[in-house]
Amino acid sequence: MKKTLRERIAALAAMNVPALREEHRKVFGKDPASAHRQFLFRKTAWRLQADEEGWQPDGLLERARAIARNSPLRNRVISNIKKRRTGLPPEQTAVATIEPDRDPRLPMPGGWIMKQYKGRTHVVQVLDDGRFAYNDRRYTSLSAIAQEITGTKWNGLLFFGLTEKKNGRR
Repeated sequence: MKKTLRERIAALAAMNVPALREEHRKVFGKDPASAHRQFLFRKTAWRLQADEEGWQPDGLLERARAIARNSPLRNRVISNIKKRRTGLPPEQTAVATIEPDRDPRLPMPGGWIMKQYKGRTHVVQVLDDGRFAYNDRRYTSLSAIAQEITGTKWNGLLFFGLTEKKNGRR
């Protein structure tokens, strides 16, 4: 009688490291990268569940992002999907990751950044060319504007509250 998924995962939980490494080899077809017991258990249990309940291929997220952005890669992505479906080897297909062309912490071009400092409201506009407008002047960085406002050097993203300090506070 075939074991249920729950029984198979319970059996994994009872295994020692050598047994988990062997199970990993069976499930993934290769040696595990780690000998950490919890890592082996979680990764193998995830794969058993994914195989049982269905899962998406690794490149699906990249393809979805390319199509959603309607980028020039769209035709290439679609042709690569067709190549993969016909069984062409991965080295004969192209995979690309699309990186945003602007800092995601900044508002979109045309947006505004406002900061209250010493009883005054300071307003900065984000320009289309990646620069910033403040007091009828153009600046290449928010740090230059923060220095103009405070008279001391500041990280512009931190001063305007667009990022967090390392200890988790603004």
